[in-house]
Amino acid sequence: MTTQILDDLYQMRKIDRQNMLDCCIQAPDHYSKAWINAHRIKLDYPKPENIILAGMGGSAIGGELFKDYVRETAKVPIEISREYRLPHYAGKKTLVILASYSGDTEETLSTFLDALKRRCMVYCISSGGALIRYAEKLNVPYLKVEGGMQPRAALPYMLMPLLKCAQELGMASKIETEFAEATDLLGKASNENEPGKPLSENFAKKLATHLSALSPVVYGFGVYRGVAVRFKQQFNENAKVPAKWEVFSELNHNETMGWESAGDLAKSFGVVFLRDVEEPVEIRSRIETTKTLMQSSVSNMFEVWAQGKGVLGKMLYTILVGDFTSVYLAYLRGVDPTPVNTVAIMKKRIEENKFKEKTLKELEKMSAK
Repeated sequence: MTTQILDDLYQMRKIDRQNMLDCCIQAPDHYSKAWINAHRIKLDYPKPENIILAGMGGSAIGGELFKDYVRETAKVPIEISREYRLPHYAGKKTLVILASYSGDTEETLSTFLDALKRRCMVYCISSGGALIRYAEKLNVPYLKVEGGMQPRAALPYMLMPLLKCAQELGMASKIETEFAEATDLLGKASNENEPGKPLSENFAKKLATHLSALSPVVYGFGVYRGVAVRFKQQFNENAKVPAKWEVFSELNHNETMGWESAGDLAKSFGVVFLRDVEEPVEIRSRIETTKTLMQSSVSNMFEVWAQGKGVLGKMLYTILVGDFTSVYLAYLRGVDPTPVNTVAIMKKRIEENKFKEKTLKELEKMSAK
């Protein structure tokens, strides 16, 4: 597929049969609607001693971003759980926030049951499904969000409620001001990278073109750790390519060695550095030194620079650039970005073990008491 397709609206729409690109274009509106909806949240619980955010895939990435955003303000430990059960320490003083966009995620429903058995403080976020159904039956507080989207495209509806929870818990005093700026930056990212903007003037299209025959490797740091995860996941699900992510400065203690004698293998990768003009001097030194050391073996290195002043705006701007890039990369590869056939097959086969069915039966018994 030639790069000309990225300036051919008809051909792009022909590939993108379920309009994943529209989710990128309309992201500013989705975030605004999600923030308004999130104001329905009321956490009528005592202050927790720890917080666990439980979810999978596109529903869990909101938790990663939440954790990064409140790292400097949270006064209690926060953990992301992508398991069937909670860690051993979880108990009555633990706030468990369960995020499942569909409401039918097997691992999240199992964690929901586990949290109830341990008498944790529980809050659910979903568009429906079994999670909302049993939250209602068991009088567990929940927020129902807008449905009908792919979980990864529903990031606004899964992230903004978590940020509202942070505000409720006294961890995000600047959120209102930062969200106002973030809305403007999301509009800027959408306008700069929308499909009508030609390749010559469109950063996301250019980056997708550079990565078209490569496996992306994304390097983040600090608040861009979760952003790097998001880039990786979007490359996986939208563009259907293998990708990975790493974070500074940990990657300097292991990952860097992988390039030393990579030889021709290094030609298969494109390394994307997430940057910030206000990045700490020690991180900037590491990034620049890493780039210099990699130059002899890695010829495909690129940078994505955050914009804005507030942390939230910088994160969301960068994420949206990555979302656009992943969709344009899908077009270059001639694949529809929306379907995730292998994931669907996996879920169907896993259902044969009847574990989810057993979980739902236990929840039903619990709700009948």
